[in-house]
Amino acid sequence: MLKERVWTAVLLAPLVLAGLFLSSFEVFKLFVAAIVLFGAWEWANLSGLSVSAVRFAYTSLIAALIAALNYYSPDAAFTGFILLSVVFWLLAAVWVVRYPAANGWQTVWQRALIGVLVLTSSWMSLVSLHHQPRGGILLLMLLLLVWGADIGAYFAGKTWGRAKLAPNVSPGKTRAGLWGGLASCAVISLCFVLYLELDLLTGVYLLLLAMIAGLASVLGDLFESMLKRHRGIKDSSPLLPGHGGVLDRIDSITAAGPVFVLGVQLLAIS
Repeated sequence: MLKERVWTAVLLAPLVLAGLFLSSFEVFKLFVAAIVLFGAWEWANLSGLSVSAVRFAYTSLIAALIAALNYYSPDAAFTGFILLSVVFWLLAAVWVVRYPAANGWQTVWQRALIGVLVLTSSWMSLVSLHHQPRGGILLLMLLLLVWGADIGAYFAGKTWGRAKLAPNVSPGKTRAGLWGGLASCAVISLCFVLYLELDLLTGVYLLLLAMIAGLASVLGDLFESMLKRHRGIKDSSPLLPGHGGVLDRIDSITAAGPVFVLGVQLLAIS
C-alpha cells in the first residue's frame, strides 16, 4: 500500500503542479474543472446514484454549471457564491458533530444537491484565488496549509493521540492530531507573512485565517468520511492506487478553499 501511494504521488505530482502553477488562467480553469468532474463522478456514488448513466448525467450537470458560471463571470468574481458555500460548511460542521443524529443530508437527493454546491464552489474558489494579483503564491499557501494540516495531524496523532476527535465519523482522528495540524498551519502562515512582507496587523489576520482554513480542511475530510460511512464504502473510488479516489485527495480543499479565498478577498491580503 505504501509503495503504491508513493508511486502514484511521484507520477501525478509533476502533472498537478504544472496544471496549477505553469498554466494560463484559461487553461487553469479547465484543469481544475477536470479534477472537479472526476470528483463529481465519485460524489454521485456517495449520494447513492450508483447507476452509470445517472452518474454520467450528474457529472454532466456539474460540467454545465461550471460552464455557466464561467460565462456569467469570466473574471472569476464569485464572492457571493463562495460566501454561500462558507455558510453551508458551518451547517456541515453541525452535522459532523451530531452524527448520526442530525438530519438534512441523509437522502439521495439531499446528498446530490450538497455535492452540486460543494463541487462548484471548489472550482470557483480555486479559480478566484488564481486570479488574485498574487494568485500563485496564495494558491501555494492554501495547498501547503491543507497538506501541513494533514501531515501535522498524522505525526501528532501518532505521537500523542489518545482522545478521539470524532469517533462516530472517523475513529482514526484524534484531538492531538488536530492541534498538531493547526500548529503546522501556524508555522506555514508565519513563513508567508515574512515572505509577503506584510505589516503586523495584516500578518495577524493572515495567521488567524490560516488557522481557520486549517480547521475547515479537517471539516472537509470529516464530512466526506461521514458520507462514506453512511454509504458503507472505504474510498470514494479506486482511481488512484494507494490514495483512493479524487475526492479522497481534494476533500479538505473543498472546505478550506472557500474559507481561505473569502478571507483573502475580505482582508485584501493580495
